[in-house]
Amino acid sequence: MATDFKSIPIIDIGPLLAKSDDPDMGSDPGVAQVVEQLDRACREAGFFYVKGHGVPDPLVKEVRSIARKFFHLPYEEKLKIKMTPEAGYRGYQRLGENITKGVPDLHEAIDCYTEIKPGRYGALGKPMEGSNQWPQYPPNYKELMEEYISLCTELSRKIMRGIGLALGGSPSEFEGDRAGEAFWVTRIIGYPGVPDANGDNKTDNDVGCEAHTDYGLVTLVNQDDDVTALQVRNLSGEWISAPPIPGTFVCNIGDMLKIWSNGLYESTLHRVVNNNAKYRVCVAYFYEPNYDAIVEPLDFCIQKSGGVRKLGKAVYGEHLVSKVRTNFV
Repeated sequence: MATDFKSIPIIDIGPLLAKSDDPDMGSDPGVAQVVEQLDRACREAGFFYVKGHGVPDPLVKEVRSIARKFFHLPYEEKLKIKMTPEAGYRGYQRLGENITKGVPDLHEAIDCYTEIKPGRYGALGKPMEGSNQWPQYPPNYKELMEEYISLCTELSRKIMRGIGLALGGSPSEFEGDRAGEAFWVTRIIGYPGVPDANGDNKTDNDVGCEAHTDYGLVTLVNQDDDVTALQVRNLSGEWISAPPIPGTFVCNIGDMLKIWSNGLYESTLHRVVNNNAKYRVCVAYFYEPNYDAIVEPLDFCIQKSGGVRKLGKAVYGEHLVSKVRTNFV
């Protein structure tokens, strides 16, 4: 359960990454220290910064740079990759087209998912079948993003090994049938600054993205270095800013990890409010369970929760589809 945290902790995960493929990683003192910090952050805030993550800084910056170039293209050019249900909900969303809690969000985005071949998951996977729609400009967009997503996937897998230990399980707790073939989601998002929001593009809402929780296991947020817009709600209902810290990702817990942990770890409400005059770019990578994973509280987490099962069961793919279908107009 989230607490009345006033700031978001910073965790250097370098020692965890160095030992992440060692079967005895849990006995390493450096790993144990990181695991303790992860446990505290996941219990108290559901949010933390990670540094020492190993993703090259030039690449982190370049994926934001090419996103900005795309969002500054003429509207007609962006519409060439327009998102539709027929495209598996992949592609470009115009300003105000994404809906959160019934309210249009003041952002535009490109949505990408693990590509699903027809028939792989039967009826469960049909709504999300398809290939990603990448912009033709800049010309290296697809290759750059695929490299970035691959690194984020590997980083997230290693963070989840630490979280498995933090919960009291094994490093491989979230592999195999749970997340051994982890689905991923990437949203490349542009938030107009205040002048744009009051101009021709204005919607009825001035919040870039309304309060919500994320769907899966963990999220890595790559945000512009010079605009503070992400806010996280603590137990008292206060909105705590998550300002950009160069060299870090903001990492947060999703709904499926909350269920598996039996509520020990919180998927905390957060929102985006860009009151800055600058256009803000954010690339959010979501590391999810296997698409067809059945998610329910783990036995050892139930025991750590006083022996009481506090949460029900979900099928990840069903959860995702239910969210996607209500987030798009």
